[in-house]
Amino acid sequence: MRHPEAQAVQGLQNAGGNFSFAAMDTVQQQHESSVPLVVDLDGTLVRTDTLHEGLASLVAQHPLLLFKLPSWLMRGRSGFKQEVAERSLLDPSLLPYDPDVLHLIAQARERGRSVALVSAADHRQVEAVANHLQLFDLVVGTGTAANDANLRGAAKADLLVQHFGHRGFDYIGDSATDLPVWTAAREAVGVRLAPATRRLAHAQGIPLVEIGQRTGWPLRAMIRACRPHQWAKNLLIFLPVLTAFNLAALPAAALAFLCFSFAASAVYIVNDLLDLPNDRRHPRKRFRPFASGEATAAQGAVASAALLLLAFSLALLLPGPFLGMLLTYLVITTVYSLSLKRKMMADVITLAVLYTLRIVAGSLATGIVLSPWLLVFSMFLFFSLATIKRQAELEDLTNRGKTETAGRNLLVSDLPIYRAMSISSAQAAVLVFALYTQDTSVQLQFSKPIILLLICPILMLWLGRMQLMTTRGFMTDDPLVFTMRDRVSATCGVVMLSFFLMAAAG
Repeated sequence: MRHPEAQAVQGLQNAGGNFSFAAMDTVQQQHESSVPLVVDLDGTLVRTDTLHEGLASLVAQHPLLLFKLPSWLMRGRSGFKQEVAERSLLDPSLLPYDPDVLHLIAQARERGRSVALVSAADHRQVEAVANHLQLFDLVVGTGTAANDANLRGAAKADLLVQHFGHRGFDYIGDSATDLPVWTAAREAVGVRLAPATRRLAHAQGIPLVEIGQRTGWPLRAMIRACRPHQWAKNLLIFLPVLTAFNLAALPAAALAFLCFSFAASAVYIVNDLLDLPNDRRHPRKRFRPFASGEATAAQGAVASAALLLLAFSLALLLPGPFLGMLLTYLVITTVYSLSLKRKMMADVITLAVLYTLRIVAGSLATGIVLSPWLLVFSMFLFFSLATIKRQAELEDLTNRGKTETAGRNLLVSDLPIYRAMSISSAQAAVLVFALYTQDTSVQLQFSKPIILLLICPILMLWLGRMQLMTTRGFMTDDPLVFTMRDRVSATCGVVMLSFFLMAAAG
């Protein structure tokens, strides 16, 4: 049996006798328009996995459902997807769509080709995406009444061959599970293929058309997700060493710093995964690795687990109480990510506690006893900085013409209250530090303790300037990170440290 395209070419030759390449191009275009384009969803049309993100969203909303996951998994992949989709359907308007794939779809529709969205994701999620984009003539997902199979790999290939025939469709996919579908397709298109997938396709003789580039693990994106710039907060662990002038304790403090930094990065990743919808609505946070699709939720989960394992492995080299403090820090930050950050006042108090825990952790790692005055000072100081952080968010809302935040219990009308609390707690911190300088143990420890009082006006200058910078809309990051980047704030820090050392050396 002759191919329809060859029959059409022969017909043109017989009819007119003057066959041209232009006519042949017309025939090819007509044949091209009759071949449907089939597009995968996860990792192809969207730069993420909707099941993994749906699971993260579900845990964020209902953490106790984690205990039901084993029973859902016993229902198989299809049943598991149905359970997640019933409780957590992603907003299709917030998903990170691949512009290259959207461009291919637009080209196909311009040529009159039908376009199908066929995915192993739950059919409700697939239909939600299709209804949002309005680009597809056929939409099929896992778990429909007509087909309850998990539509991945061979099952998807069988379905497409049944609908369109062998080599009767073009297919856009992204992973090794698409190899059976590419084999059955007329043209195989790969999106941001991993090197291993590319090698498998070549080994099976599949001529792939590749779009986008991927080198494997998104190392640069994962480093950004770890937020190493936030490790500056963990320098508080060295504070007991500084106040006691015990340089012999530096190695233990450095090891504790690494433990907290790795654990904090693991928590940042988890927090980003749980807060994806809100991050994608935010003008700046939408560029974070997971929100933008640079890294996937699965990669984030693996990286977070690896960082936690590394943190607790290093903690075993330090005294037992430090390990308990690291675990306490992890529990509090997890509860904060799941719940407390959405509770007014509880969120800023928790942030202040977490800052102070770092100082306590430095004490437990080094065995240096802390002054109670120092702990009280840190609570007031970091409560002031935590409320400044919330002030900055509310100032940003005001500038954008909004009245409340997404995912947090914050209203623009709360701004005067947060500002008042921040100013009063900053003043209390300065007062407590002045009282700290008059403590008997401090008087004995420092050669010239009177010099410590010179820190108070610099502290007032720094905290007052932080308030003004926030009110003027310049505080776009965490206050401590802002301090490290702001020249005047960094200068204040150097001056205060100089006074501290001068008081010690006399």
